[in-house]
Amino acid sequence: ELMEILVQCSFGRRKVTRIAGRYLAHQEGLPKLPVPPLQQTCERYLAALTPIVDPEELNHTWQLLEEFQKPGGVGERLQKGLEQRVSFSLYHFHSYLDYRMPVVVHSSPGVVLPRMEFSDRQGQMRYAAKLITGVLDFKSMIDNETLPVEYLGGKSLCMNQYYQVLSSCRIPGTKRDNVVNYALDKRPPTHITVVHNFQFFVLDVYNSNGTPLTVDQIYIQLEKIWSSSLQTNKEPIGILTSNHRNSWGKAYNNLIKDKTNKESVRAIQKSIFTVCLDAPLPCASDDMYRTRAGVQMLHGGGSRWNSGNRWFDKTLQFIIGEDGTCGLIYEHAPAEGPPIVSLIDHVVQYMKSSEMVRTPMVPLRMPQKLRFNITPEIKKDIEEAKQNMNIMVHDLDMKVSVFSHFGKDFPKSQKMSPDAFIQVALQLAYYRFYKRCCPTYESASLRMFRLGRTDTIRSTSIDSATFVKAMDDPAKHNTEKVALLDKAVKAHRAYTDMAIRGQAIDRHMLGLKLQAIEDLAALPEIFMDTSYAVALHFNLSTSQVPAKTDCVMCFGPVVPDGYGVCYNPMDAHINFSVSAFNSCQDTNAARLAQALEDALLDMKTLLKQTPKAKL
Repeated sequence: ELMEILVQCSFGRRKVTRIAGRYLAHQEGLPKLPVPPLQQTCERYLAALTPIVDPEELNHTWQLLEEFQKPGGVGERLQKGLEQRVSFSLYHFHSYLDYRMPVVVHSSPGVVLPRMEFSDRQGQMRYAAKLITGVLDFKSMIDNETLPVEYLGGKSLCMNQYYQVLSSCRIPGTKRDNVVNYALDKRPPTHITVVHNFQFFVLDVYNSNGTPLTVDQIYIQLEKIWSSSLQTNKEPIGILTSNHRNSWGKAYNNLIKDKTNKESVRAIQKSIFTVCLDAPLPCASDDMYRTRAGVQMLHGGGSRWNSGNRWFDKTLQFIIGEDGTCGLIYEHAPAEGPPIVSLIDHVVQYMKSSEMVRTPMVPLRMPQKLRFNITPEIKKDIEEAKQNMNIMVHDLDMKVSVFSHFGKDFPKSQKMSPDAFIQVALQLAYYRFYKRCCPTYESASLRMFRLGRTDTIRSTSIDSATFVKAMDDPAKHNTEKVALLDKAVKAHRAYTDMAIRGQAIDRHMLGLKLQAIEDLAALPEIFMDTSYAVALHFNLSTSQVPAKTDCVMCFGPVVPDGYGVCYNPMDAHINFSVSAFNSCQDTNAARLAQALEDALLDMKTLLKQTPKAKL
């Protein structure tokens, strides 16, 4: 299955021979992201609009596109400008840094890992110590350039994102942010940050000879951190990172005027990654547990709970609760989900095989507590961030569930792509709920190209719209419905293939628009058109993030009246997360999650009941 192979790389414990400079040599050989033909994009754009805008609008857009494509016209000029650029794959990276909403909920995805059995600090710290060694084991493959290169259909994929997630951090600005990566320094960082009860510590995880500390040694160091951070009345300095980016940018400049604060912040930014040792949450039923773990990963539960126990600008933060709630949150600018999931799969495998080894007790230096001088002004910024965070917490409507009736196995038995099958079910669920089709975003990886990030798979197609309208129509026979379902699934499959080969429309349209902003006095009408605004208003923002680990990724909606849907299809079940905003009367995460379950079951029943026609 194509999209699955994208994120599967079997590390195992096999011996990988080191090939000097392999990563760079490999990267150099990758093609750059292509600029698709203008006419092709215009035709595909019109097809994508057909199920989501009314015929009158569509006709108007068609006329604008005719004008835009005229020989010697504006479109041709912008297309030439794009083709002459060195690469336009970096647009995506910059769009994250220009985004000014808080990274919390709006952009940083969380991952819920299977619930752990421990319910005390010893269990929490033993797990944390093993996890830290697992990440360091993965890091050694990055450092030695022995990370196995991933392939898709015989083509090697860009491995750059793996080299961006450790020792990196987002830095706030008052107008736009940037990302620093300390992994490439002459003396790369050798410490991680540990945060407990809102207090940050620097923990050195390597000996002076460059070998990593053992699980046992790290456990002892975590014990020291725990014991020296028992008081809970500390100011949650980390909550500042959850604010609107412009506000945080201002507060940041004010915070680092003080030398001690600047050094403490720098230590967090430079650390390899962060480990958040969270306070336990009130007990919840098994049914509610996953949903609560989901919000715990996304925002920490609010200022009273663990939202201050984070540094949200840090690329990678592992979250380990005293009550067995485990997972992580990552800052989206440096990487997409698949490399993060590969890292998780590796760490989880490593933790299964690693046993606590008793090591000779060399006295280790006390982990260093980071100090912050809190002025009245900083205190005011913290209070504002707390209030804003609590509003976000109350506004997030979340449902994390396991669909246990079937997994990838059923669509595969029907010779259908599991991802396409789930996406068509989502279209059906939405249509039943709202009696209309909506713009739908599914991320497609562009890692076949150098520094490629993602493009959009537009899941709402003419074929999916025809099927969802026919599904509940009593006048239609089942054989016809099955034929339409098959056609919808194949259309999604075809769009996916097109997208991962760099031939989708959204990255290209964005490129043309940015080129126009650079080149022209006025924006071409095609970008001022209502249809363009509708097409980019993704009521459904979705992503398949498959993993070997039984986990699920979650993220917030991208529009106020939308949903964020993420899923991990396992062999015999599917993990889902659905998010929405409470402030929107028309959305409801639990109801959409239920509608999605019903749609999947109804599609299975339809296929099972209908004798196979010659399709």
